[in-house]
Amino acid sequence: MPMKNVKEAANFIWSIADLLRGEYKQSDYGKVILPLTILRRLDCVLEPSREAVRDEFQRLQDLGLDNVDRPLNRVSGHKFHNTSPYNFELLCEEPDKIAANLREYIRRFSSNAREIIEKFDFDQHISRLDDAKLLYMVIERFKDVDLGPDAVGNIQMGYMFEELIRKFAELSNETAGEHFTPREVIRLMVQLLFAHDQKLLEQPGTIRKIFDCCAGTGGMLSVAEEYLQEVNPQASLISMGQELNPESYAICKSDMLIKGQEAGNIRNGNSLSQDQFAGEEFDYLITNPPFGVKWKKIQPAIKKEHEQLGGNGRFKAGIPSVSDGSLLFLLHLISKMKNKGPSRIAIVFNGSPLFSGSPSSKKNESSIRQWIIERDLLETIVALPNQLFYNTGIHTYVWILTNQKEEERRGKVQLINAVDFYQKMAKSLGDKRNELNEDHINEILRLYREFEEGTYVKIFPNAHFGYRKVTVERPLMKNGKVVRDRQGRPKPDSKLRDTELIPLLEDVDEYMAREVDPHVEDAWIDDSKTKIGYEINFTKYFYEYQALRPLDEIRADIEALEAESDALMQEVFA
Repeated sequence: MPMKNVKEAANFIWSIADLLRGEYKQSDYGKVILPLTILRRLDCVLEPSREAVRDEFQRLQDLGLDNVDRPLNRVSGHKFHNTSPYNFELLCEEPDKIAANLREYIRRFSSNAREIIEKFDFDQHISRLDDAKLLYMVIERFKDVDLGPDAVGNIQMGYMFEELIRKFAELSNETAGEHFTPREVIRLMVQLLFAHDQKLLEQPGTIRKIFDCCAGTGGMLSVAEEYLQEVNPQASLISMGQELNPESYAICKSDMLIKGQEAGNIRNGNSLSQDQFAGEEFDYLITNPPFGVKWKKIQPAIKKEHEQLGGNGRFKAGIPSVSDGSLLFLLHLISKMKNKGPSRIAIVFNGSPLFSGSPSSKKNESSIRQWIIERDLLETIVALPNQLFYNTGIHTYVWILTNQKEEERRGKVQLINAVDFYQKMAKSLGDKRNELNEDHINEILRLYREFEEGTYVKIFPNAHFGYRKVTVERPLMKNGKVVRDRQGRPKPDSKLRDTELIPLLEDVDEYMAREVDPHVEDAWIDDSKTKIGYEINFTKYFYEYQALRPLDEIRADIEALEAESDALMQEVFA
């Protein structure tokens, strides 16, 4: 059945889930529908070459050849194949044997495609559906949706998976935002990522590598590839990624297979504790790590690397609080920037990485920010509107980092306040009620490129974000006299001890003379306890004072409301 658009196809597939009602909990519908959607997609993609692949397979068997993947892939026209005599249409011709035939059909996929289905543990569901007399009904419905590449392109297929995942996540009270990022946010991130390479990307034969350490279903990699093809159809983007969730990994890998890319470039596992791209370097790095997720389970592995590898490890700058591992992902990406040549990073955070953590003897969030800013890696931060993501209504921020800033940007950080750049959605999707349109994205890009201060842009030197946390002591008094040590110095009174945060760009003595000495003349700073900290107080930089309304106006409004209320009461009791 040809579908008019992606939404119609997604709704049709969604309707198949109604067959599972009673046998499956709603929260488990995705365990059946998602792998079958992938299976049907692979089935449609391979259909034009199905007979030719079977004939070639038989010929190669007759010759006694075992290693047949490469020649069969050539015949299929893809980097995968299936040697089974079945497709979805033929599976439905033998209802009584459909479970055995479906298993045989899956078994005859090339190993790289078969592994995708296995990630869903789908075999157990074949038995369950067959026992409930549902397997034939579900397959029969799936064969009626055309998911071939002519009907549904790769980008559209990604949208379809996102729509299905969102629906299933709502049913199971899970966070769909763990799986994907709104496409308009990705487009903004990708264009910021590629902003300074426009001329280079337009050169014939350009090859670039991009990496996403929280790849999800592959949305960021797909949008980056789509954008580069728009800029230069002759350019090549080698996409690589790692994803923890096995189902999201399977969807991402299937997308890579169908696009003809190397599916082995997508790997399953925890990027922080199981780095499967150690030693790799990339031109572009992009990701949306989980917001505010605890990382206690992998804490031993992270601490071990931090302690044993020190300056040679990924986490040399510090380790954040175990309650939020966001900055660990950023350090992971920084470790994969090129030693020779430019690399750029786009990562989206909530507000916590801007200011969490205070200066201490242990390296924490503050020392991570210090390490990044003092190395002049942080280029730009864009504050996005709230209610933009599916799983959170809070404000989010896109950080852009590079190891080779342009001359005018060196030693500086650009802040862009885009919190008011949005339009309301016609219909909310989870917590997502707002969206960026093309005009908003273009305006943010304009502000970024012009690099000029204004209503929405502030530009500060790197040191502006640093401060000294100084310990202010006052003398211990006894019987009205200052208690002194053996060297004749006043002993500090711990009960009167205080701290002051003094900007790095301000002279300490001048600060003390202005802010402390007029109130406590006997105070002094214990320099041995001074710590350096860094934070980015985004709200303060763009704060605009709103004058309070005059009391006369407020009183007049109250009197008007009282008069209106009295009039309504008179109508009720008249």
